[in-house]
Amino acid sequence: MNKKNSTIISIAQVKDILSKLDLEDADQIQKRTFDYVKNFPDCDYKKIDKAAKELSSSDYVTLEQAYEILNVNPQTIPELRVFTSAWKKLIPTEELEKILSTTKDAYS
Repeated sequence: MNKKNSTIISIAQVKDILSKLDLEDADQIQKRTFDYVKNFPDCDYKKIDKAAKELSSSDYVTLEQAYEILNVNPQTIPELRVFTSAWKKLIPTEELEKILSTTKDAYS
């Protein structure tokens, strides 16, 4: 059985990739995906990638979780706690504040 390699990317990068396609030649999934991602705020996916790596360097957040946070862009600690409760992780408030700061910097 062959294991497929996968790469986690942000919605910002998906938007960048799909915006370069000729939509006339795109398949239905590409068109629907682009229609979905174009509603997200414009931002530099390289800044998002850098922030994801920074967030995942902590003991509290994996790379996949970092992208999840950055894709949604929570603005408050209660919004951020929604994620951490689903991960069944108790993250100190100081760490949540760092996560929010990194997220805000990525979108500035």
